[in-house]
Amino acid sequence: MSLLGMGLLLLGSTLASAQSKPDKFLAQLLEKHTEKFKTLLEQPEKYRIQILYTQINRDKNNTPSFKTFAYRVNAQEYFNPASTVKLPGLLMALEKVNTLMVPGLTKETTMLTDSAYAGQTKVLEDTSSASGFPSIAHYIKKILVTSDNDAYNRLYEFVGQEPLNEGLKAKGYSSLRLPIRLATFLPIELDQYTNPMRFIQNGQVVYQQGLVKSGKSYQNPTPILMGKGNMTNDDVLVMEPRDFAFSNTFALEDQHLMLRAILFPETVPAKNRFNLTPDDYRFVYQYMSQLPRETAYPRYSEKEYPDAFVKYLLYGGPTRTERIPGNIRIFNKIGQSFGFLTDNAYVVDFEHNVEFMLSATVHVNEDGIYNDGKYEYDAIGFPFLRDLGQVVYNYELQRKKKHQPDLSRFKLVYDKPAQN
Repeated sequence: MSLLGMGLLLLGSTLASAQSKPDKFLAQLLEKHTEKFKTLLEQPEKYRIQILYTQINRDKNNTPSFKTFAYRVNAQEYFNPASTVKLPGLLMALEKVNTLMVPGLTKETTMLTDSAYAGQTKVLEDTSSASGFPSIAHYIKKILVTSDNDAYNRLYEFVGQEPLNEGLKAKGYSSLRLPIRLATFLPIELDQYTNPMRFIQNGQVVYQQGLVKSGKSYQNPTPILMGKGNMTNDDVLVMEPRDFAFSNTFALEDQHLMLRAILFPETVPAKNRFNLTPDDYRFVYQYMSQLPRETAYPRYSEKEYPDAFVKYLLYGGPTRTERIPGNIRIFNKIGQSFGFLTDNAYVVDFEHNVEFMLSATVHVNEDGIYNDGKYEYDAIGFPFLRDLGQVVYNYELQRKKKHQPDLSRFKLVYDKPAQN
């Protein structure tokens, strides 16, 4: 048996609605394209490849059922989730607004962030928004359309380190560990402190919260050592493995489950769902799938932010300049850091009635040095995710289904009409 065949395991989903498919379909599918995958799949341990693929079938009432397959999926094999953690962050921010039930407090309410501790910064305006001020909704737009780091950090501060981590664990996402903001280079202990903030409606403060310190530590209890060297933030090369114990963790199974909990909440246990309103769901669907050139606020240059800027599967990421066809929509969240590339996606083709879920991660760091900015994203990582997505999509185009799906739920109105 090939390494691919040995590595492929049928995922035994714990969801009652999931079904098994006891064959080597995915192995055979990928092995038909060895010209695309041979190098990486001959060394899957080196590239730390993990893949989850879910087929979706509908019954006569359009009710979905799911068949999920896994390649090398292992929650104990660490990969840096990077910006994929922004998805649980924004969902918990929306849930907090709904749980507080404060009159005048919505995702659109002006949100002013203050500072009260070392390393904290204020945000009192946002010229990229229609109002000129920040809000939870505007931060979510920036997260989903272009994966903005600061936007995530502000929502992290709103939710709070301890409520964020404990809330997600209570929902059954046991792998999640979120001890840090993103790309701030702060000492780890400063991330325990989250900023005071005020929410303003019609010139009046409708809600405020003060400086909060987390009562728990969320670093990994044991070291997570990788590579042979690490460049410090002061550009000093230290020839010893990097310890990711202080970094975020978000296993691929939990990412895949969370995506399903957003898009098909009725198919997962209530425990795994988020407290979102119908408008919240529509809002998240819109901006997960909206392209930068379709976005009014912020306004994005297509040259700087092409269609594939945050669409790795099928389209290969920010270096690809071609436009995505109008019949295809990708509801996803990507991550890119330290040589790790991850995409967690639900793909829809309205013209051909195709839908599937695909999540994958790959690690490209040939020199084994972290934080030096030298990773093989363009040469290896992005092409792998592009080709993987295209192979699965092309299979789905030919796959026979007893009932064609009604995908109208995912046909959305975007800020600006697309011109392909």
